[in-house]
Amino acid sequence: MEPGQSQVDLHTVVDVEISALSVSDSPRTSGENQEHIELLAVADAPLPPIIVHRGTLRVIDGAHRLRAAERRGWSTIPVRFFDGDDADAFVLAVESNTGHGLPLTKAERKRAAERIIASHPIWSNRMIASIAGVAPATVAKVRRRMPGGASAERGRVGQDGRFRPLDGAQGRRLAAELIAADPDLSLRQIAQRTGISPETARDVRNRISRGEEPLLAARGKRGGQPERGPGRPPGPRPAFGGSATRTRMPVADRRRVLDRLKGDPALRYSDTGRTLLRLLGIHTVSPEEWEKITDGLPQGHRRTVAQLARAYADNWSELAHRAAGREAAAPVGVREVQGPGGHRAVPGGMW
Repeated sequence: MEPGQSQVDLHTVVDVEISALSVSDSPRTSGENQEHIELLAVADAPLPPIIVHRGTLRVIDGAHRLRAAERRGWSTIPVRFFDGDDADAFVLAVESNTGHGLPLTKAERKRAAERIIASHPIWSNRMIASIAGVAPATVAKVRRRMPGGASAERGRVGQDGRFRPLDGAQGRRLAAELIAADPDLSLRQIAQRTGISPETARDVRNRISRGEEPLLAARGKRGGQPERGPGRPPGPRPAFGGSATRTRMPVADRRRVLDRLKGDPALRYSDTGRTLLRLLGIHTVSPEEWEKITDGLPQGHRRTVAQLARAYADNWSELAHRAAGREAAAPVGVREVQGPGGHRAVPGGMW
């Protein structure tokens, strides 16, 4: 991720009078390197455009090239403009001098990291480290020495641009607040706004729907049961599709309900309806057939299949949530369906 580069006009290069430009607020506190300037001045190659802050005409990246251009007798120099505030301009200056040209000294990089922490405290240690060219542990050490220490923010923004709470419990609390305020938010929207994963957002939503607290149980508990201790054998493997907390709709009932849905013209004669029926038909596979499928998975593909299955499960969970809407007539996790013999209650959720 390159925070400063996104604010540089990469498509436009203009010639600017050298006399109009200034050099200040550089992360290179040791000053300019005269030997490096001389090498650039005598090199038989064009000088790449420098980066200049549009509002102040201050050089952000390219001070040595500017001096080399003066040595060559140029009156103008090619420039790309940066649009942003002074704090982001400094970040770009550090980022540029770390990525190419004459490297910053170790002391200059540490001082740069300290300044970036002060101006962008929400950025993660790893993100700042990648910009300043130091180790994440160095950034963490510098952060701890600064006023406010390491616990001044709710969370941090990583190199992928996502916000992550420093406290996982806080992320779950934020998700619960969002769900209460807007139950129709998607899992991805909740995840993006709180920094938790979509899977965690789904767990929070499911806990709330069951009337449980959004936070995880205390360490040492798993699913409300005592954690298995050393030497204690694991419990029996549940049947595929089974659950300790909820009974699934039998396969025969799924097929009957699906047959009823297939008879609805609103589904049969629309593209989206036919797609839905085709997808629902996949889940009329019996538990025995699912067992055969899972047992026959090649070892080298099990991790990939597991990742895909979880992603698809998220999609089905979203569909279940949206399809249920705001219905509150039936108890949580139960819905009424029309089947042979009239209406009866069946477990809700994914079939």
